[in-house]
Amino acid sequence: MEPTTLIVIIIGIFFGFFVQSVIGFAGALIAMPILLLVIGLTDAVTYVTIFYCFSSAYLVAKEWKNIDKKIVLSIILSSLVGVAIGTWVLTFGNPKFLKKALGVFILLYVTYTYFDKKEKRNWSKLEFLFGFLGGFSATLFSIGGPMYVIIVKNITPNVKIFRATMFGVLGVVTYMRIPALVIGGLLNSTHLYYSLFIFPFFVFSIYLGKKMYTVLNEATLKKGLLVLLIISGFMLILKP
Repeated sequence: MEPTTLIVIIIGIFFGFFVQSVIGFAGALIAMPILLLVIGLTDAVTYVTIFYCFSSAYLVAKEWKNIDKKIVLSIILSSLVGVAIGTWVLTFGNPKFLKKALGVFILLYVTYTYFDKKEKRNWSKLEFLFGFLGGFSATLFSIGGPMYVIIVKNITPNVKIFRATMFGVLGVVTYMRIPALVIGGLLNSTHLYYSLFIFPFFVFSIYLGKKMYTVLNEATLKKGLLVLLIISGFMLILKP
């Protein structure tokens, strides 16, 4: 791997998980467009998945008592189907088309986030659908959070349980993706080798994110995040 390529990957992982640790979501939404500037979709998904494993282990352990295990189990069953199909598409799909699809997905997510002002929607009967879509998009793009947010926020009683349950769902889905990536031949020793160089910057991003959370204006940060996502989405769509 070229040094410049490794540096860009480090920057993507750093900013992605910095945002993740500050606002609790959107790590892959930030990291993926940056990684895709220098590496292919399958490699980008693999690197993001590796570091989600580390962050998920920490967050699930920390929030274990607040996780609604019943919700996690109900969503995971359908997510498993989505993971399997997503792995197949990632292995045999067209990389250029998938990049543009990711750009569209990001723009749709931004649009939904900006215009949806309603706190609750009666979508609890769509658990299987959103579980499937979450597992599918998590495997294909390392971005399953928005799908899970839509359903989990409507079936949890408060923000504390919602946040912890999201950590639980995303953690389990992340660990389901690892064997799928290995079986599909998408994760190998090369990824693990270069992850050793990235890991210190990942740890620093988590540490810095926790520190900055206490001083940053969360509302302003989220608005800035949406602007960055819009730019990233159009870059992915318009890039040859």
